Amino acid sequence: MNPRSLGIQRNKLLRYQLILELYNKYKTEDIPTTVVWRKYIFPVYPISRTTLYEILSTPVKKQLKEIQEIENSQIKLF
Repeated sequence: MNPRSLGIQRNKLLRYQLILELYNKYKTEDIPTTVVWRKYIFPVYPISRTTLYEILSTPVKKQLKEIQEIENSQIKLF
């Protein structure tokens, strides 16, 4: 994986992390996901509901850790 695509992936995951923080802040047992998306997420991050469900199923922390390890190993090569 080249450094540019790693940076793009890392930035996407960091954005996903912000969206997840917003989701977790407002999501409660009695509030449906679609309401959280419509009232709190969509006005800040104009994403579709499908994209939100994709974000919710993405292991963001794990993938960020993997990217960090790859970047660290690339830095050691130089």
